[in-house]
Amino acid sequence: MGVFVKPNAYGDDSIDYANPQAVKALNQALLKQAYGLQHWDIPPGYLCPPIPGRSDYIHHLADLISMRRGPELRVLDIGTGANCIYPLIGASEYGWSFVGSEIDPIAFRWAKKLVESNPSVAGLIECRLQSSALECFKGIIKSGERFDLTMCNPPFHESAAEAAGGTQRKLRNLGVKKAGLNFGGKAGELWCAGGELAFIQRMITQSTALAESCGWFTTLVSKSVHLPKLERALRQVKASDMKIIDMAQGQKKSRILAWRFDSGR
Repeated sequence: MGVFVKPNAYGDDSIDYANPQAVKALNQALLKQAYGLQHWDIPPGYLCPPIPGRSDYIHHLADLISMRRGPELRVLDIGTGANCIYPLIGASEYGWSFVGSEIDPIAFRWAKKLVESNPSVAGLIECRLQSSALECFKGIIKSGERFDLTMCNPPFHESAAEAAGGTQRKLRNLGVKKAGLNFGGKAGELWCAGGELAFIQRMITQSTALAESCGWFTTLVSKSVHLPKLERALRQVKASDMKIIDMAQGQKKSRILAWRFDSGR
């Protein structure tokens, strides 16, 4: 039995999900076995993503574009994080070309290092440093540049205190009484002013200027209560098409909001 495996409440051998090192080791094993990614790690305190849920987003995007593959398919990942997980999975699974934007200099440098450490996808992924926390696209998309897809896992909490409360709920669900961080996360990864709703509303407004530069704009939406306001915002900017794609992994439920304009590809 491995060092990170122990009997769960039902007497079955299971990964100790309350142990941050166990979660990271599981991710490393999944990325190596499923995608051939030999090197993956995160700096202390940064978000450790659940791989199945991240893969789901990528696969749903593939469905959205009729399973197109290859490097001519270009994707912008807004806020790629130190883990750089979406570009790594998307480039490995579908051969897509990615630009990953990031505002945190430490996360940016770490993501670049991960890309360079995996030669099988290094030529498909470029990391770019964003200088403004208020801009989703400006300063990242270059003049004349085109993307088939944009994607984003926005910070969904409004404050550090709210994010800490979410962590404690996760720990209680795992049966852990002692405080700790098995998932990690920094400002910009887990929280921002106005939370998820304000972030996505800003993204929708800014997307209108990129109607000719992008095909589908997409983002995760953690809280379904926000959907009516987001759909209203999309009608106001005259999006020609919008979709809500439900996702679920275990007890975790989320959804992808996707929209495009007539002039988009």
